[in-house]
Amino acid sequence: MSVERPRIGVVALGRPTFDVPFAEEILAKAWSTLESIDAELIGQPELLFDADAVRAALPALKEQQLDMLLLLQVTFTDATMTVELGKQIDAPLVMWSFPEARTGGRLRLNSFCGVNLASHALSRNDLSIDYVHADADSPAAKEELEVYARAGAIANDLRGTKLKLVGQHPDGFDACNFNEEELKSKFGVEVDRIPVIDFINEVKELPDDVADAPYERRAKDFPNLAELDQDATRKTLKVYSKLRAEADENNYKGIAVRCWPDFFTEYGCAACGALALLNEDRTPAGCEADMMGVVTSLTLQHAAQGSVFNTDLVDVNTEDDTVVFWHCGQAPIDMADTDQPIQGTIHSNRKLPLLSEFALKPGRITMARFSQGHGKMRLLLAGGEMIKAPLAFSGTAGTAKLDVPVKQFLDTMINEGLEHHTALTYGEHRPVMRAVAKRLGIEVVELT
Repeated sequence: MSVERPRIGVVALGRPTFDVPFAEEILAKAWSTLESIDAELIGQPELLFDADAVRAALPALKEQQLDMLLLLQVTFTDATMTVELGKQIDAPLVMWSFPEARTGGRLRLNSFCGVNLASHALSRNDLSIDYVHADADSPAAKEELEVYARAGAIANDLRGTKLKLVGQHPDGFDACNFNEEELKSKFGVEVDRIPVIDFINEVKELPDDVADAPYERRAKDFPNLAELDQDATRKTLKVYSKLRAEADENNYKGIAVRCWPDFFTEYGCAACGALALLNEDRTPAGCEADMMGVVTSLTLQHAAQGSVFNTDLVDVNTEDDTVVFWHCGQAPIDMADTDQPIQGTIHSNRKLPLLSEFALKPGRITMARFSQGHGKMRLLLAGGEMIKAPLAFSGTAGTAKLDVPVKQFLDTMINEGLEHHTALTYGEHRPVMRAVAKRLGIEVVELT
């Protein structure tokens, strides 16, 4: 089982009083659709007609952790065994029903009515389902099932995840607060902490040559690397080496760092470039010790199977309906617009390297944030298009058109109390994120 290849338990339900040959034909097509999904299937392509047959299938379903339990409601059945399966199998429950032709003759399957009956019975037992109603060979059904399976895998993967927190957030940055107990209960995530000065002292003790490999890596990307302050640049890369080693040794899936003022004042470099490299490694990293920003980035990275950028929304233009997403210089380099300059730079306020500098490439984007606005955990989502535009501000930045007018977006964003950090990735990944939120019992707020 993995986020890339979820594990799906499958049970096909039927009754012999309906058209069994037709039901078996539907099941064969549905199973073929399931086999085209990149997933591990637990179950058999056979109709289970009674309680004894369903009970016989239970041990195989219970012995492995499932990301999704899929009930194929091939014909109408009563809800007895559906409720039993829902109670006994610790996995999100999805039901698939099948349309049939309106011939004026026999109702051969009555599949959807079985789902309707089951969903009511499950609701009376505090159990809920997702459902798909589509033909057995429907591409849309396959897509929906992939979303639900991926969401279950992401929720399972988050349980037991360890993250690293270096330092505390700056004073007045309430957006970077987090409730450790809620993080554990909602997401299953644990946090290891270290004071920022202790971490910096550990970096200072490292030999200087730990910066050699990341320096060579960055030199391939930044033609001006040798023109920057070399002492400060190599310090940033030592910070990266330490964070990378910590993540590898302790299986940290993400890292939040109090970047300022300490790395500037106590070590003489910017942490931003180290965080950029971690983001490129697919170890989401965030500044200002924003742990919920890292949790959002990690979840979105799983959904997208691609890199993520923890951003600030820094500029809006209601006349041309554009916004600018920016951060000092920590975007992963695969987000760069290769038609424009890509280079290293210094922090615009502190005047020290190492930061990345480039404009973000055009393309469809998904924005997300597990938000604590109004004192409750919610997932805020938005979609839009990053457009081809010159670099708006030094560092890493992109100009975007959102799916709704900017004024409407701003009104909703401010009213909902959105934090100043949001996670950004390329592609349309809101369906998976919505499904993950449902798995975690978290309300979704649509910003666009």
